[in-house]
Amino acid sequence: MDKSVFGMALLRLFSGSIELTAALVMLKLNDVQKALAVNSMLALAGPMVLLATTTIGLVGLADKLSPMRFVWVTVGVACLLVGILKK
Repeated sequence: MDKSVFGMALLRLFSGSIELTAALVMLKLNDVQKALAVNSMLALAGPMVLLATTTIGLVGLADKLSPMRFVWVTVGVACLLVGILKK
């Protein structure tokens, strides 16, 4: 099994576990304000997981991509992050 694929999948499983745990916490709290606070914390985790999994993927592809393609992929990821994080 490819180490990069395994690392990316492991991060996604971890991220999904965080999401499920947050949903259970929201149900247990049974309060809109507290649930919104938990949801806000999740908003920070999503982009960090996206960045981490993309970084692992890019490191795995680094020897297979030409420098120009690497630049285009990096620009694409930057656009995604700007779109997600801009208010």
